[in-house]
Amino acid sequence: MTSVISRADGHCELCGAEQSLGVYAIPNSGDRDVEECGVAVCETCSELLGKDDPSADMNHWRCLQTSMWSPHAPVQVLVWRLLDQLSAEGWAQEALESMFMEDDTRQWAQSTGSVDADQPPTLDSNGAELKAGDTVVIIKDLDVKGTSFVAKRGTAVRNISLTNNPEHIEGRVNGTRIVLLTQYVKRSG
Repeated sequence: MTSVISRADGHCELCGAEQSLGVYAIPNSGDRDVEECGVAVCETCSELLGKDDPSADMNHWRCLQTSMWSPHAPVQVLVWRLLDQLSAEGWAQEALESMFMEDDTRQWAQSTGSVDADQPPTLDSNGAELKAGDTVVIIKDLDVKGTSFVAKRGTAVRNISLTNNPEHIEGRVNGTRIVLLTQYVKRSG
């Protein structure tokens, strides 16, 4: 745990505060130990992370727009998860879309560690089950709402993300992260 605090150079890795630092172990981190999944956080951030609704203090979380650029994977994962929970806010959604992470770090951020037994599986147009990280191919030209481009038939979308809706997946097309209807994609390979 001391290596996490020393990596943070005496500052909260989320908001930059310098007092009352502790280590927050990111939930659903697989078999990573505290040194690999810990983030140095101040008392304020720690209290807010303990609440079910992260939007309780929206102004405090604007610090994520700076901490999202951390080079450390655990910080990136925690920031991504917080921004994802706050994505109804315009600034949080913009930050989430501009965030860069390595593929394995993004998969860690997107993993919840649990499967909702009540939610049906996400299926492609042929009925094949889709998993996070799969590659799919678009089977029909699709106008992308809010943009001026068309997602062309035959375009491969790599490293997809699943959503809470089994009829939707997310992926990057032409450098833009978009939501795709599963009825217009098929699993590749």
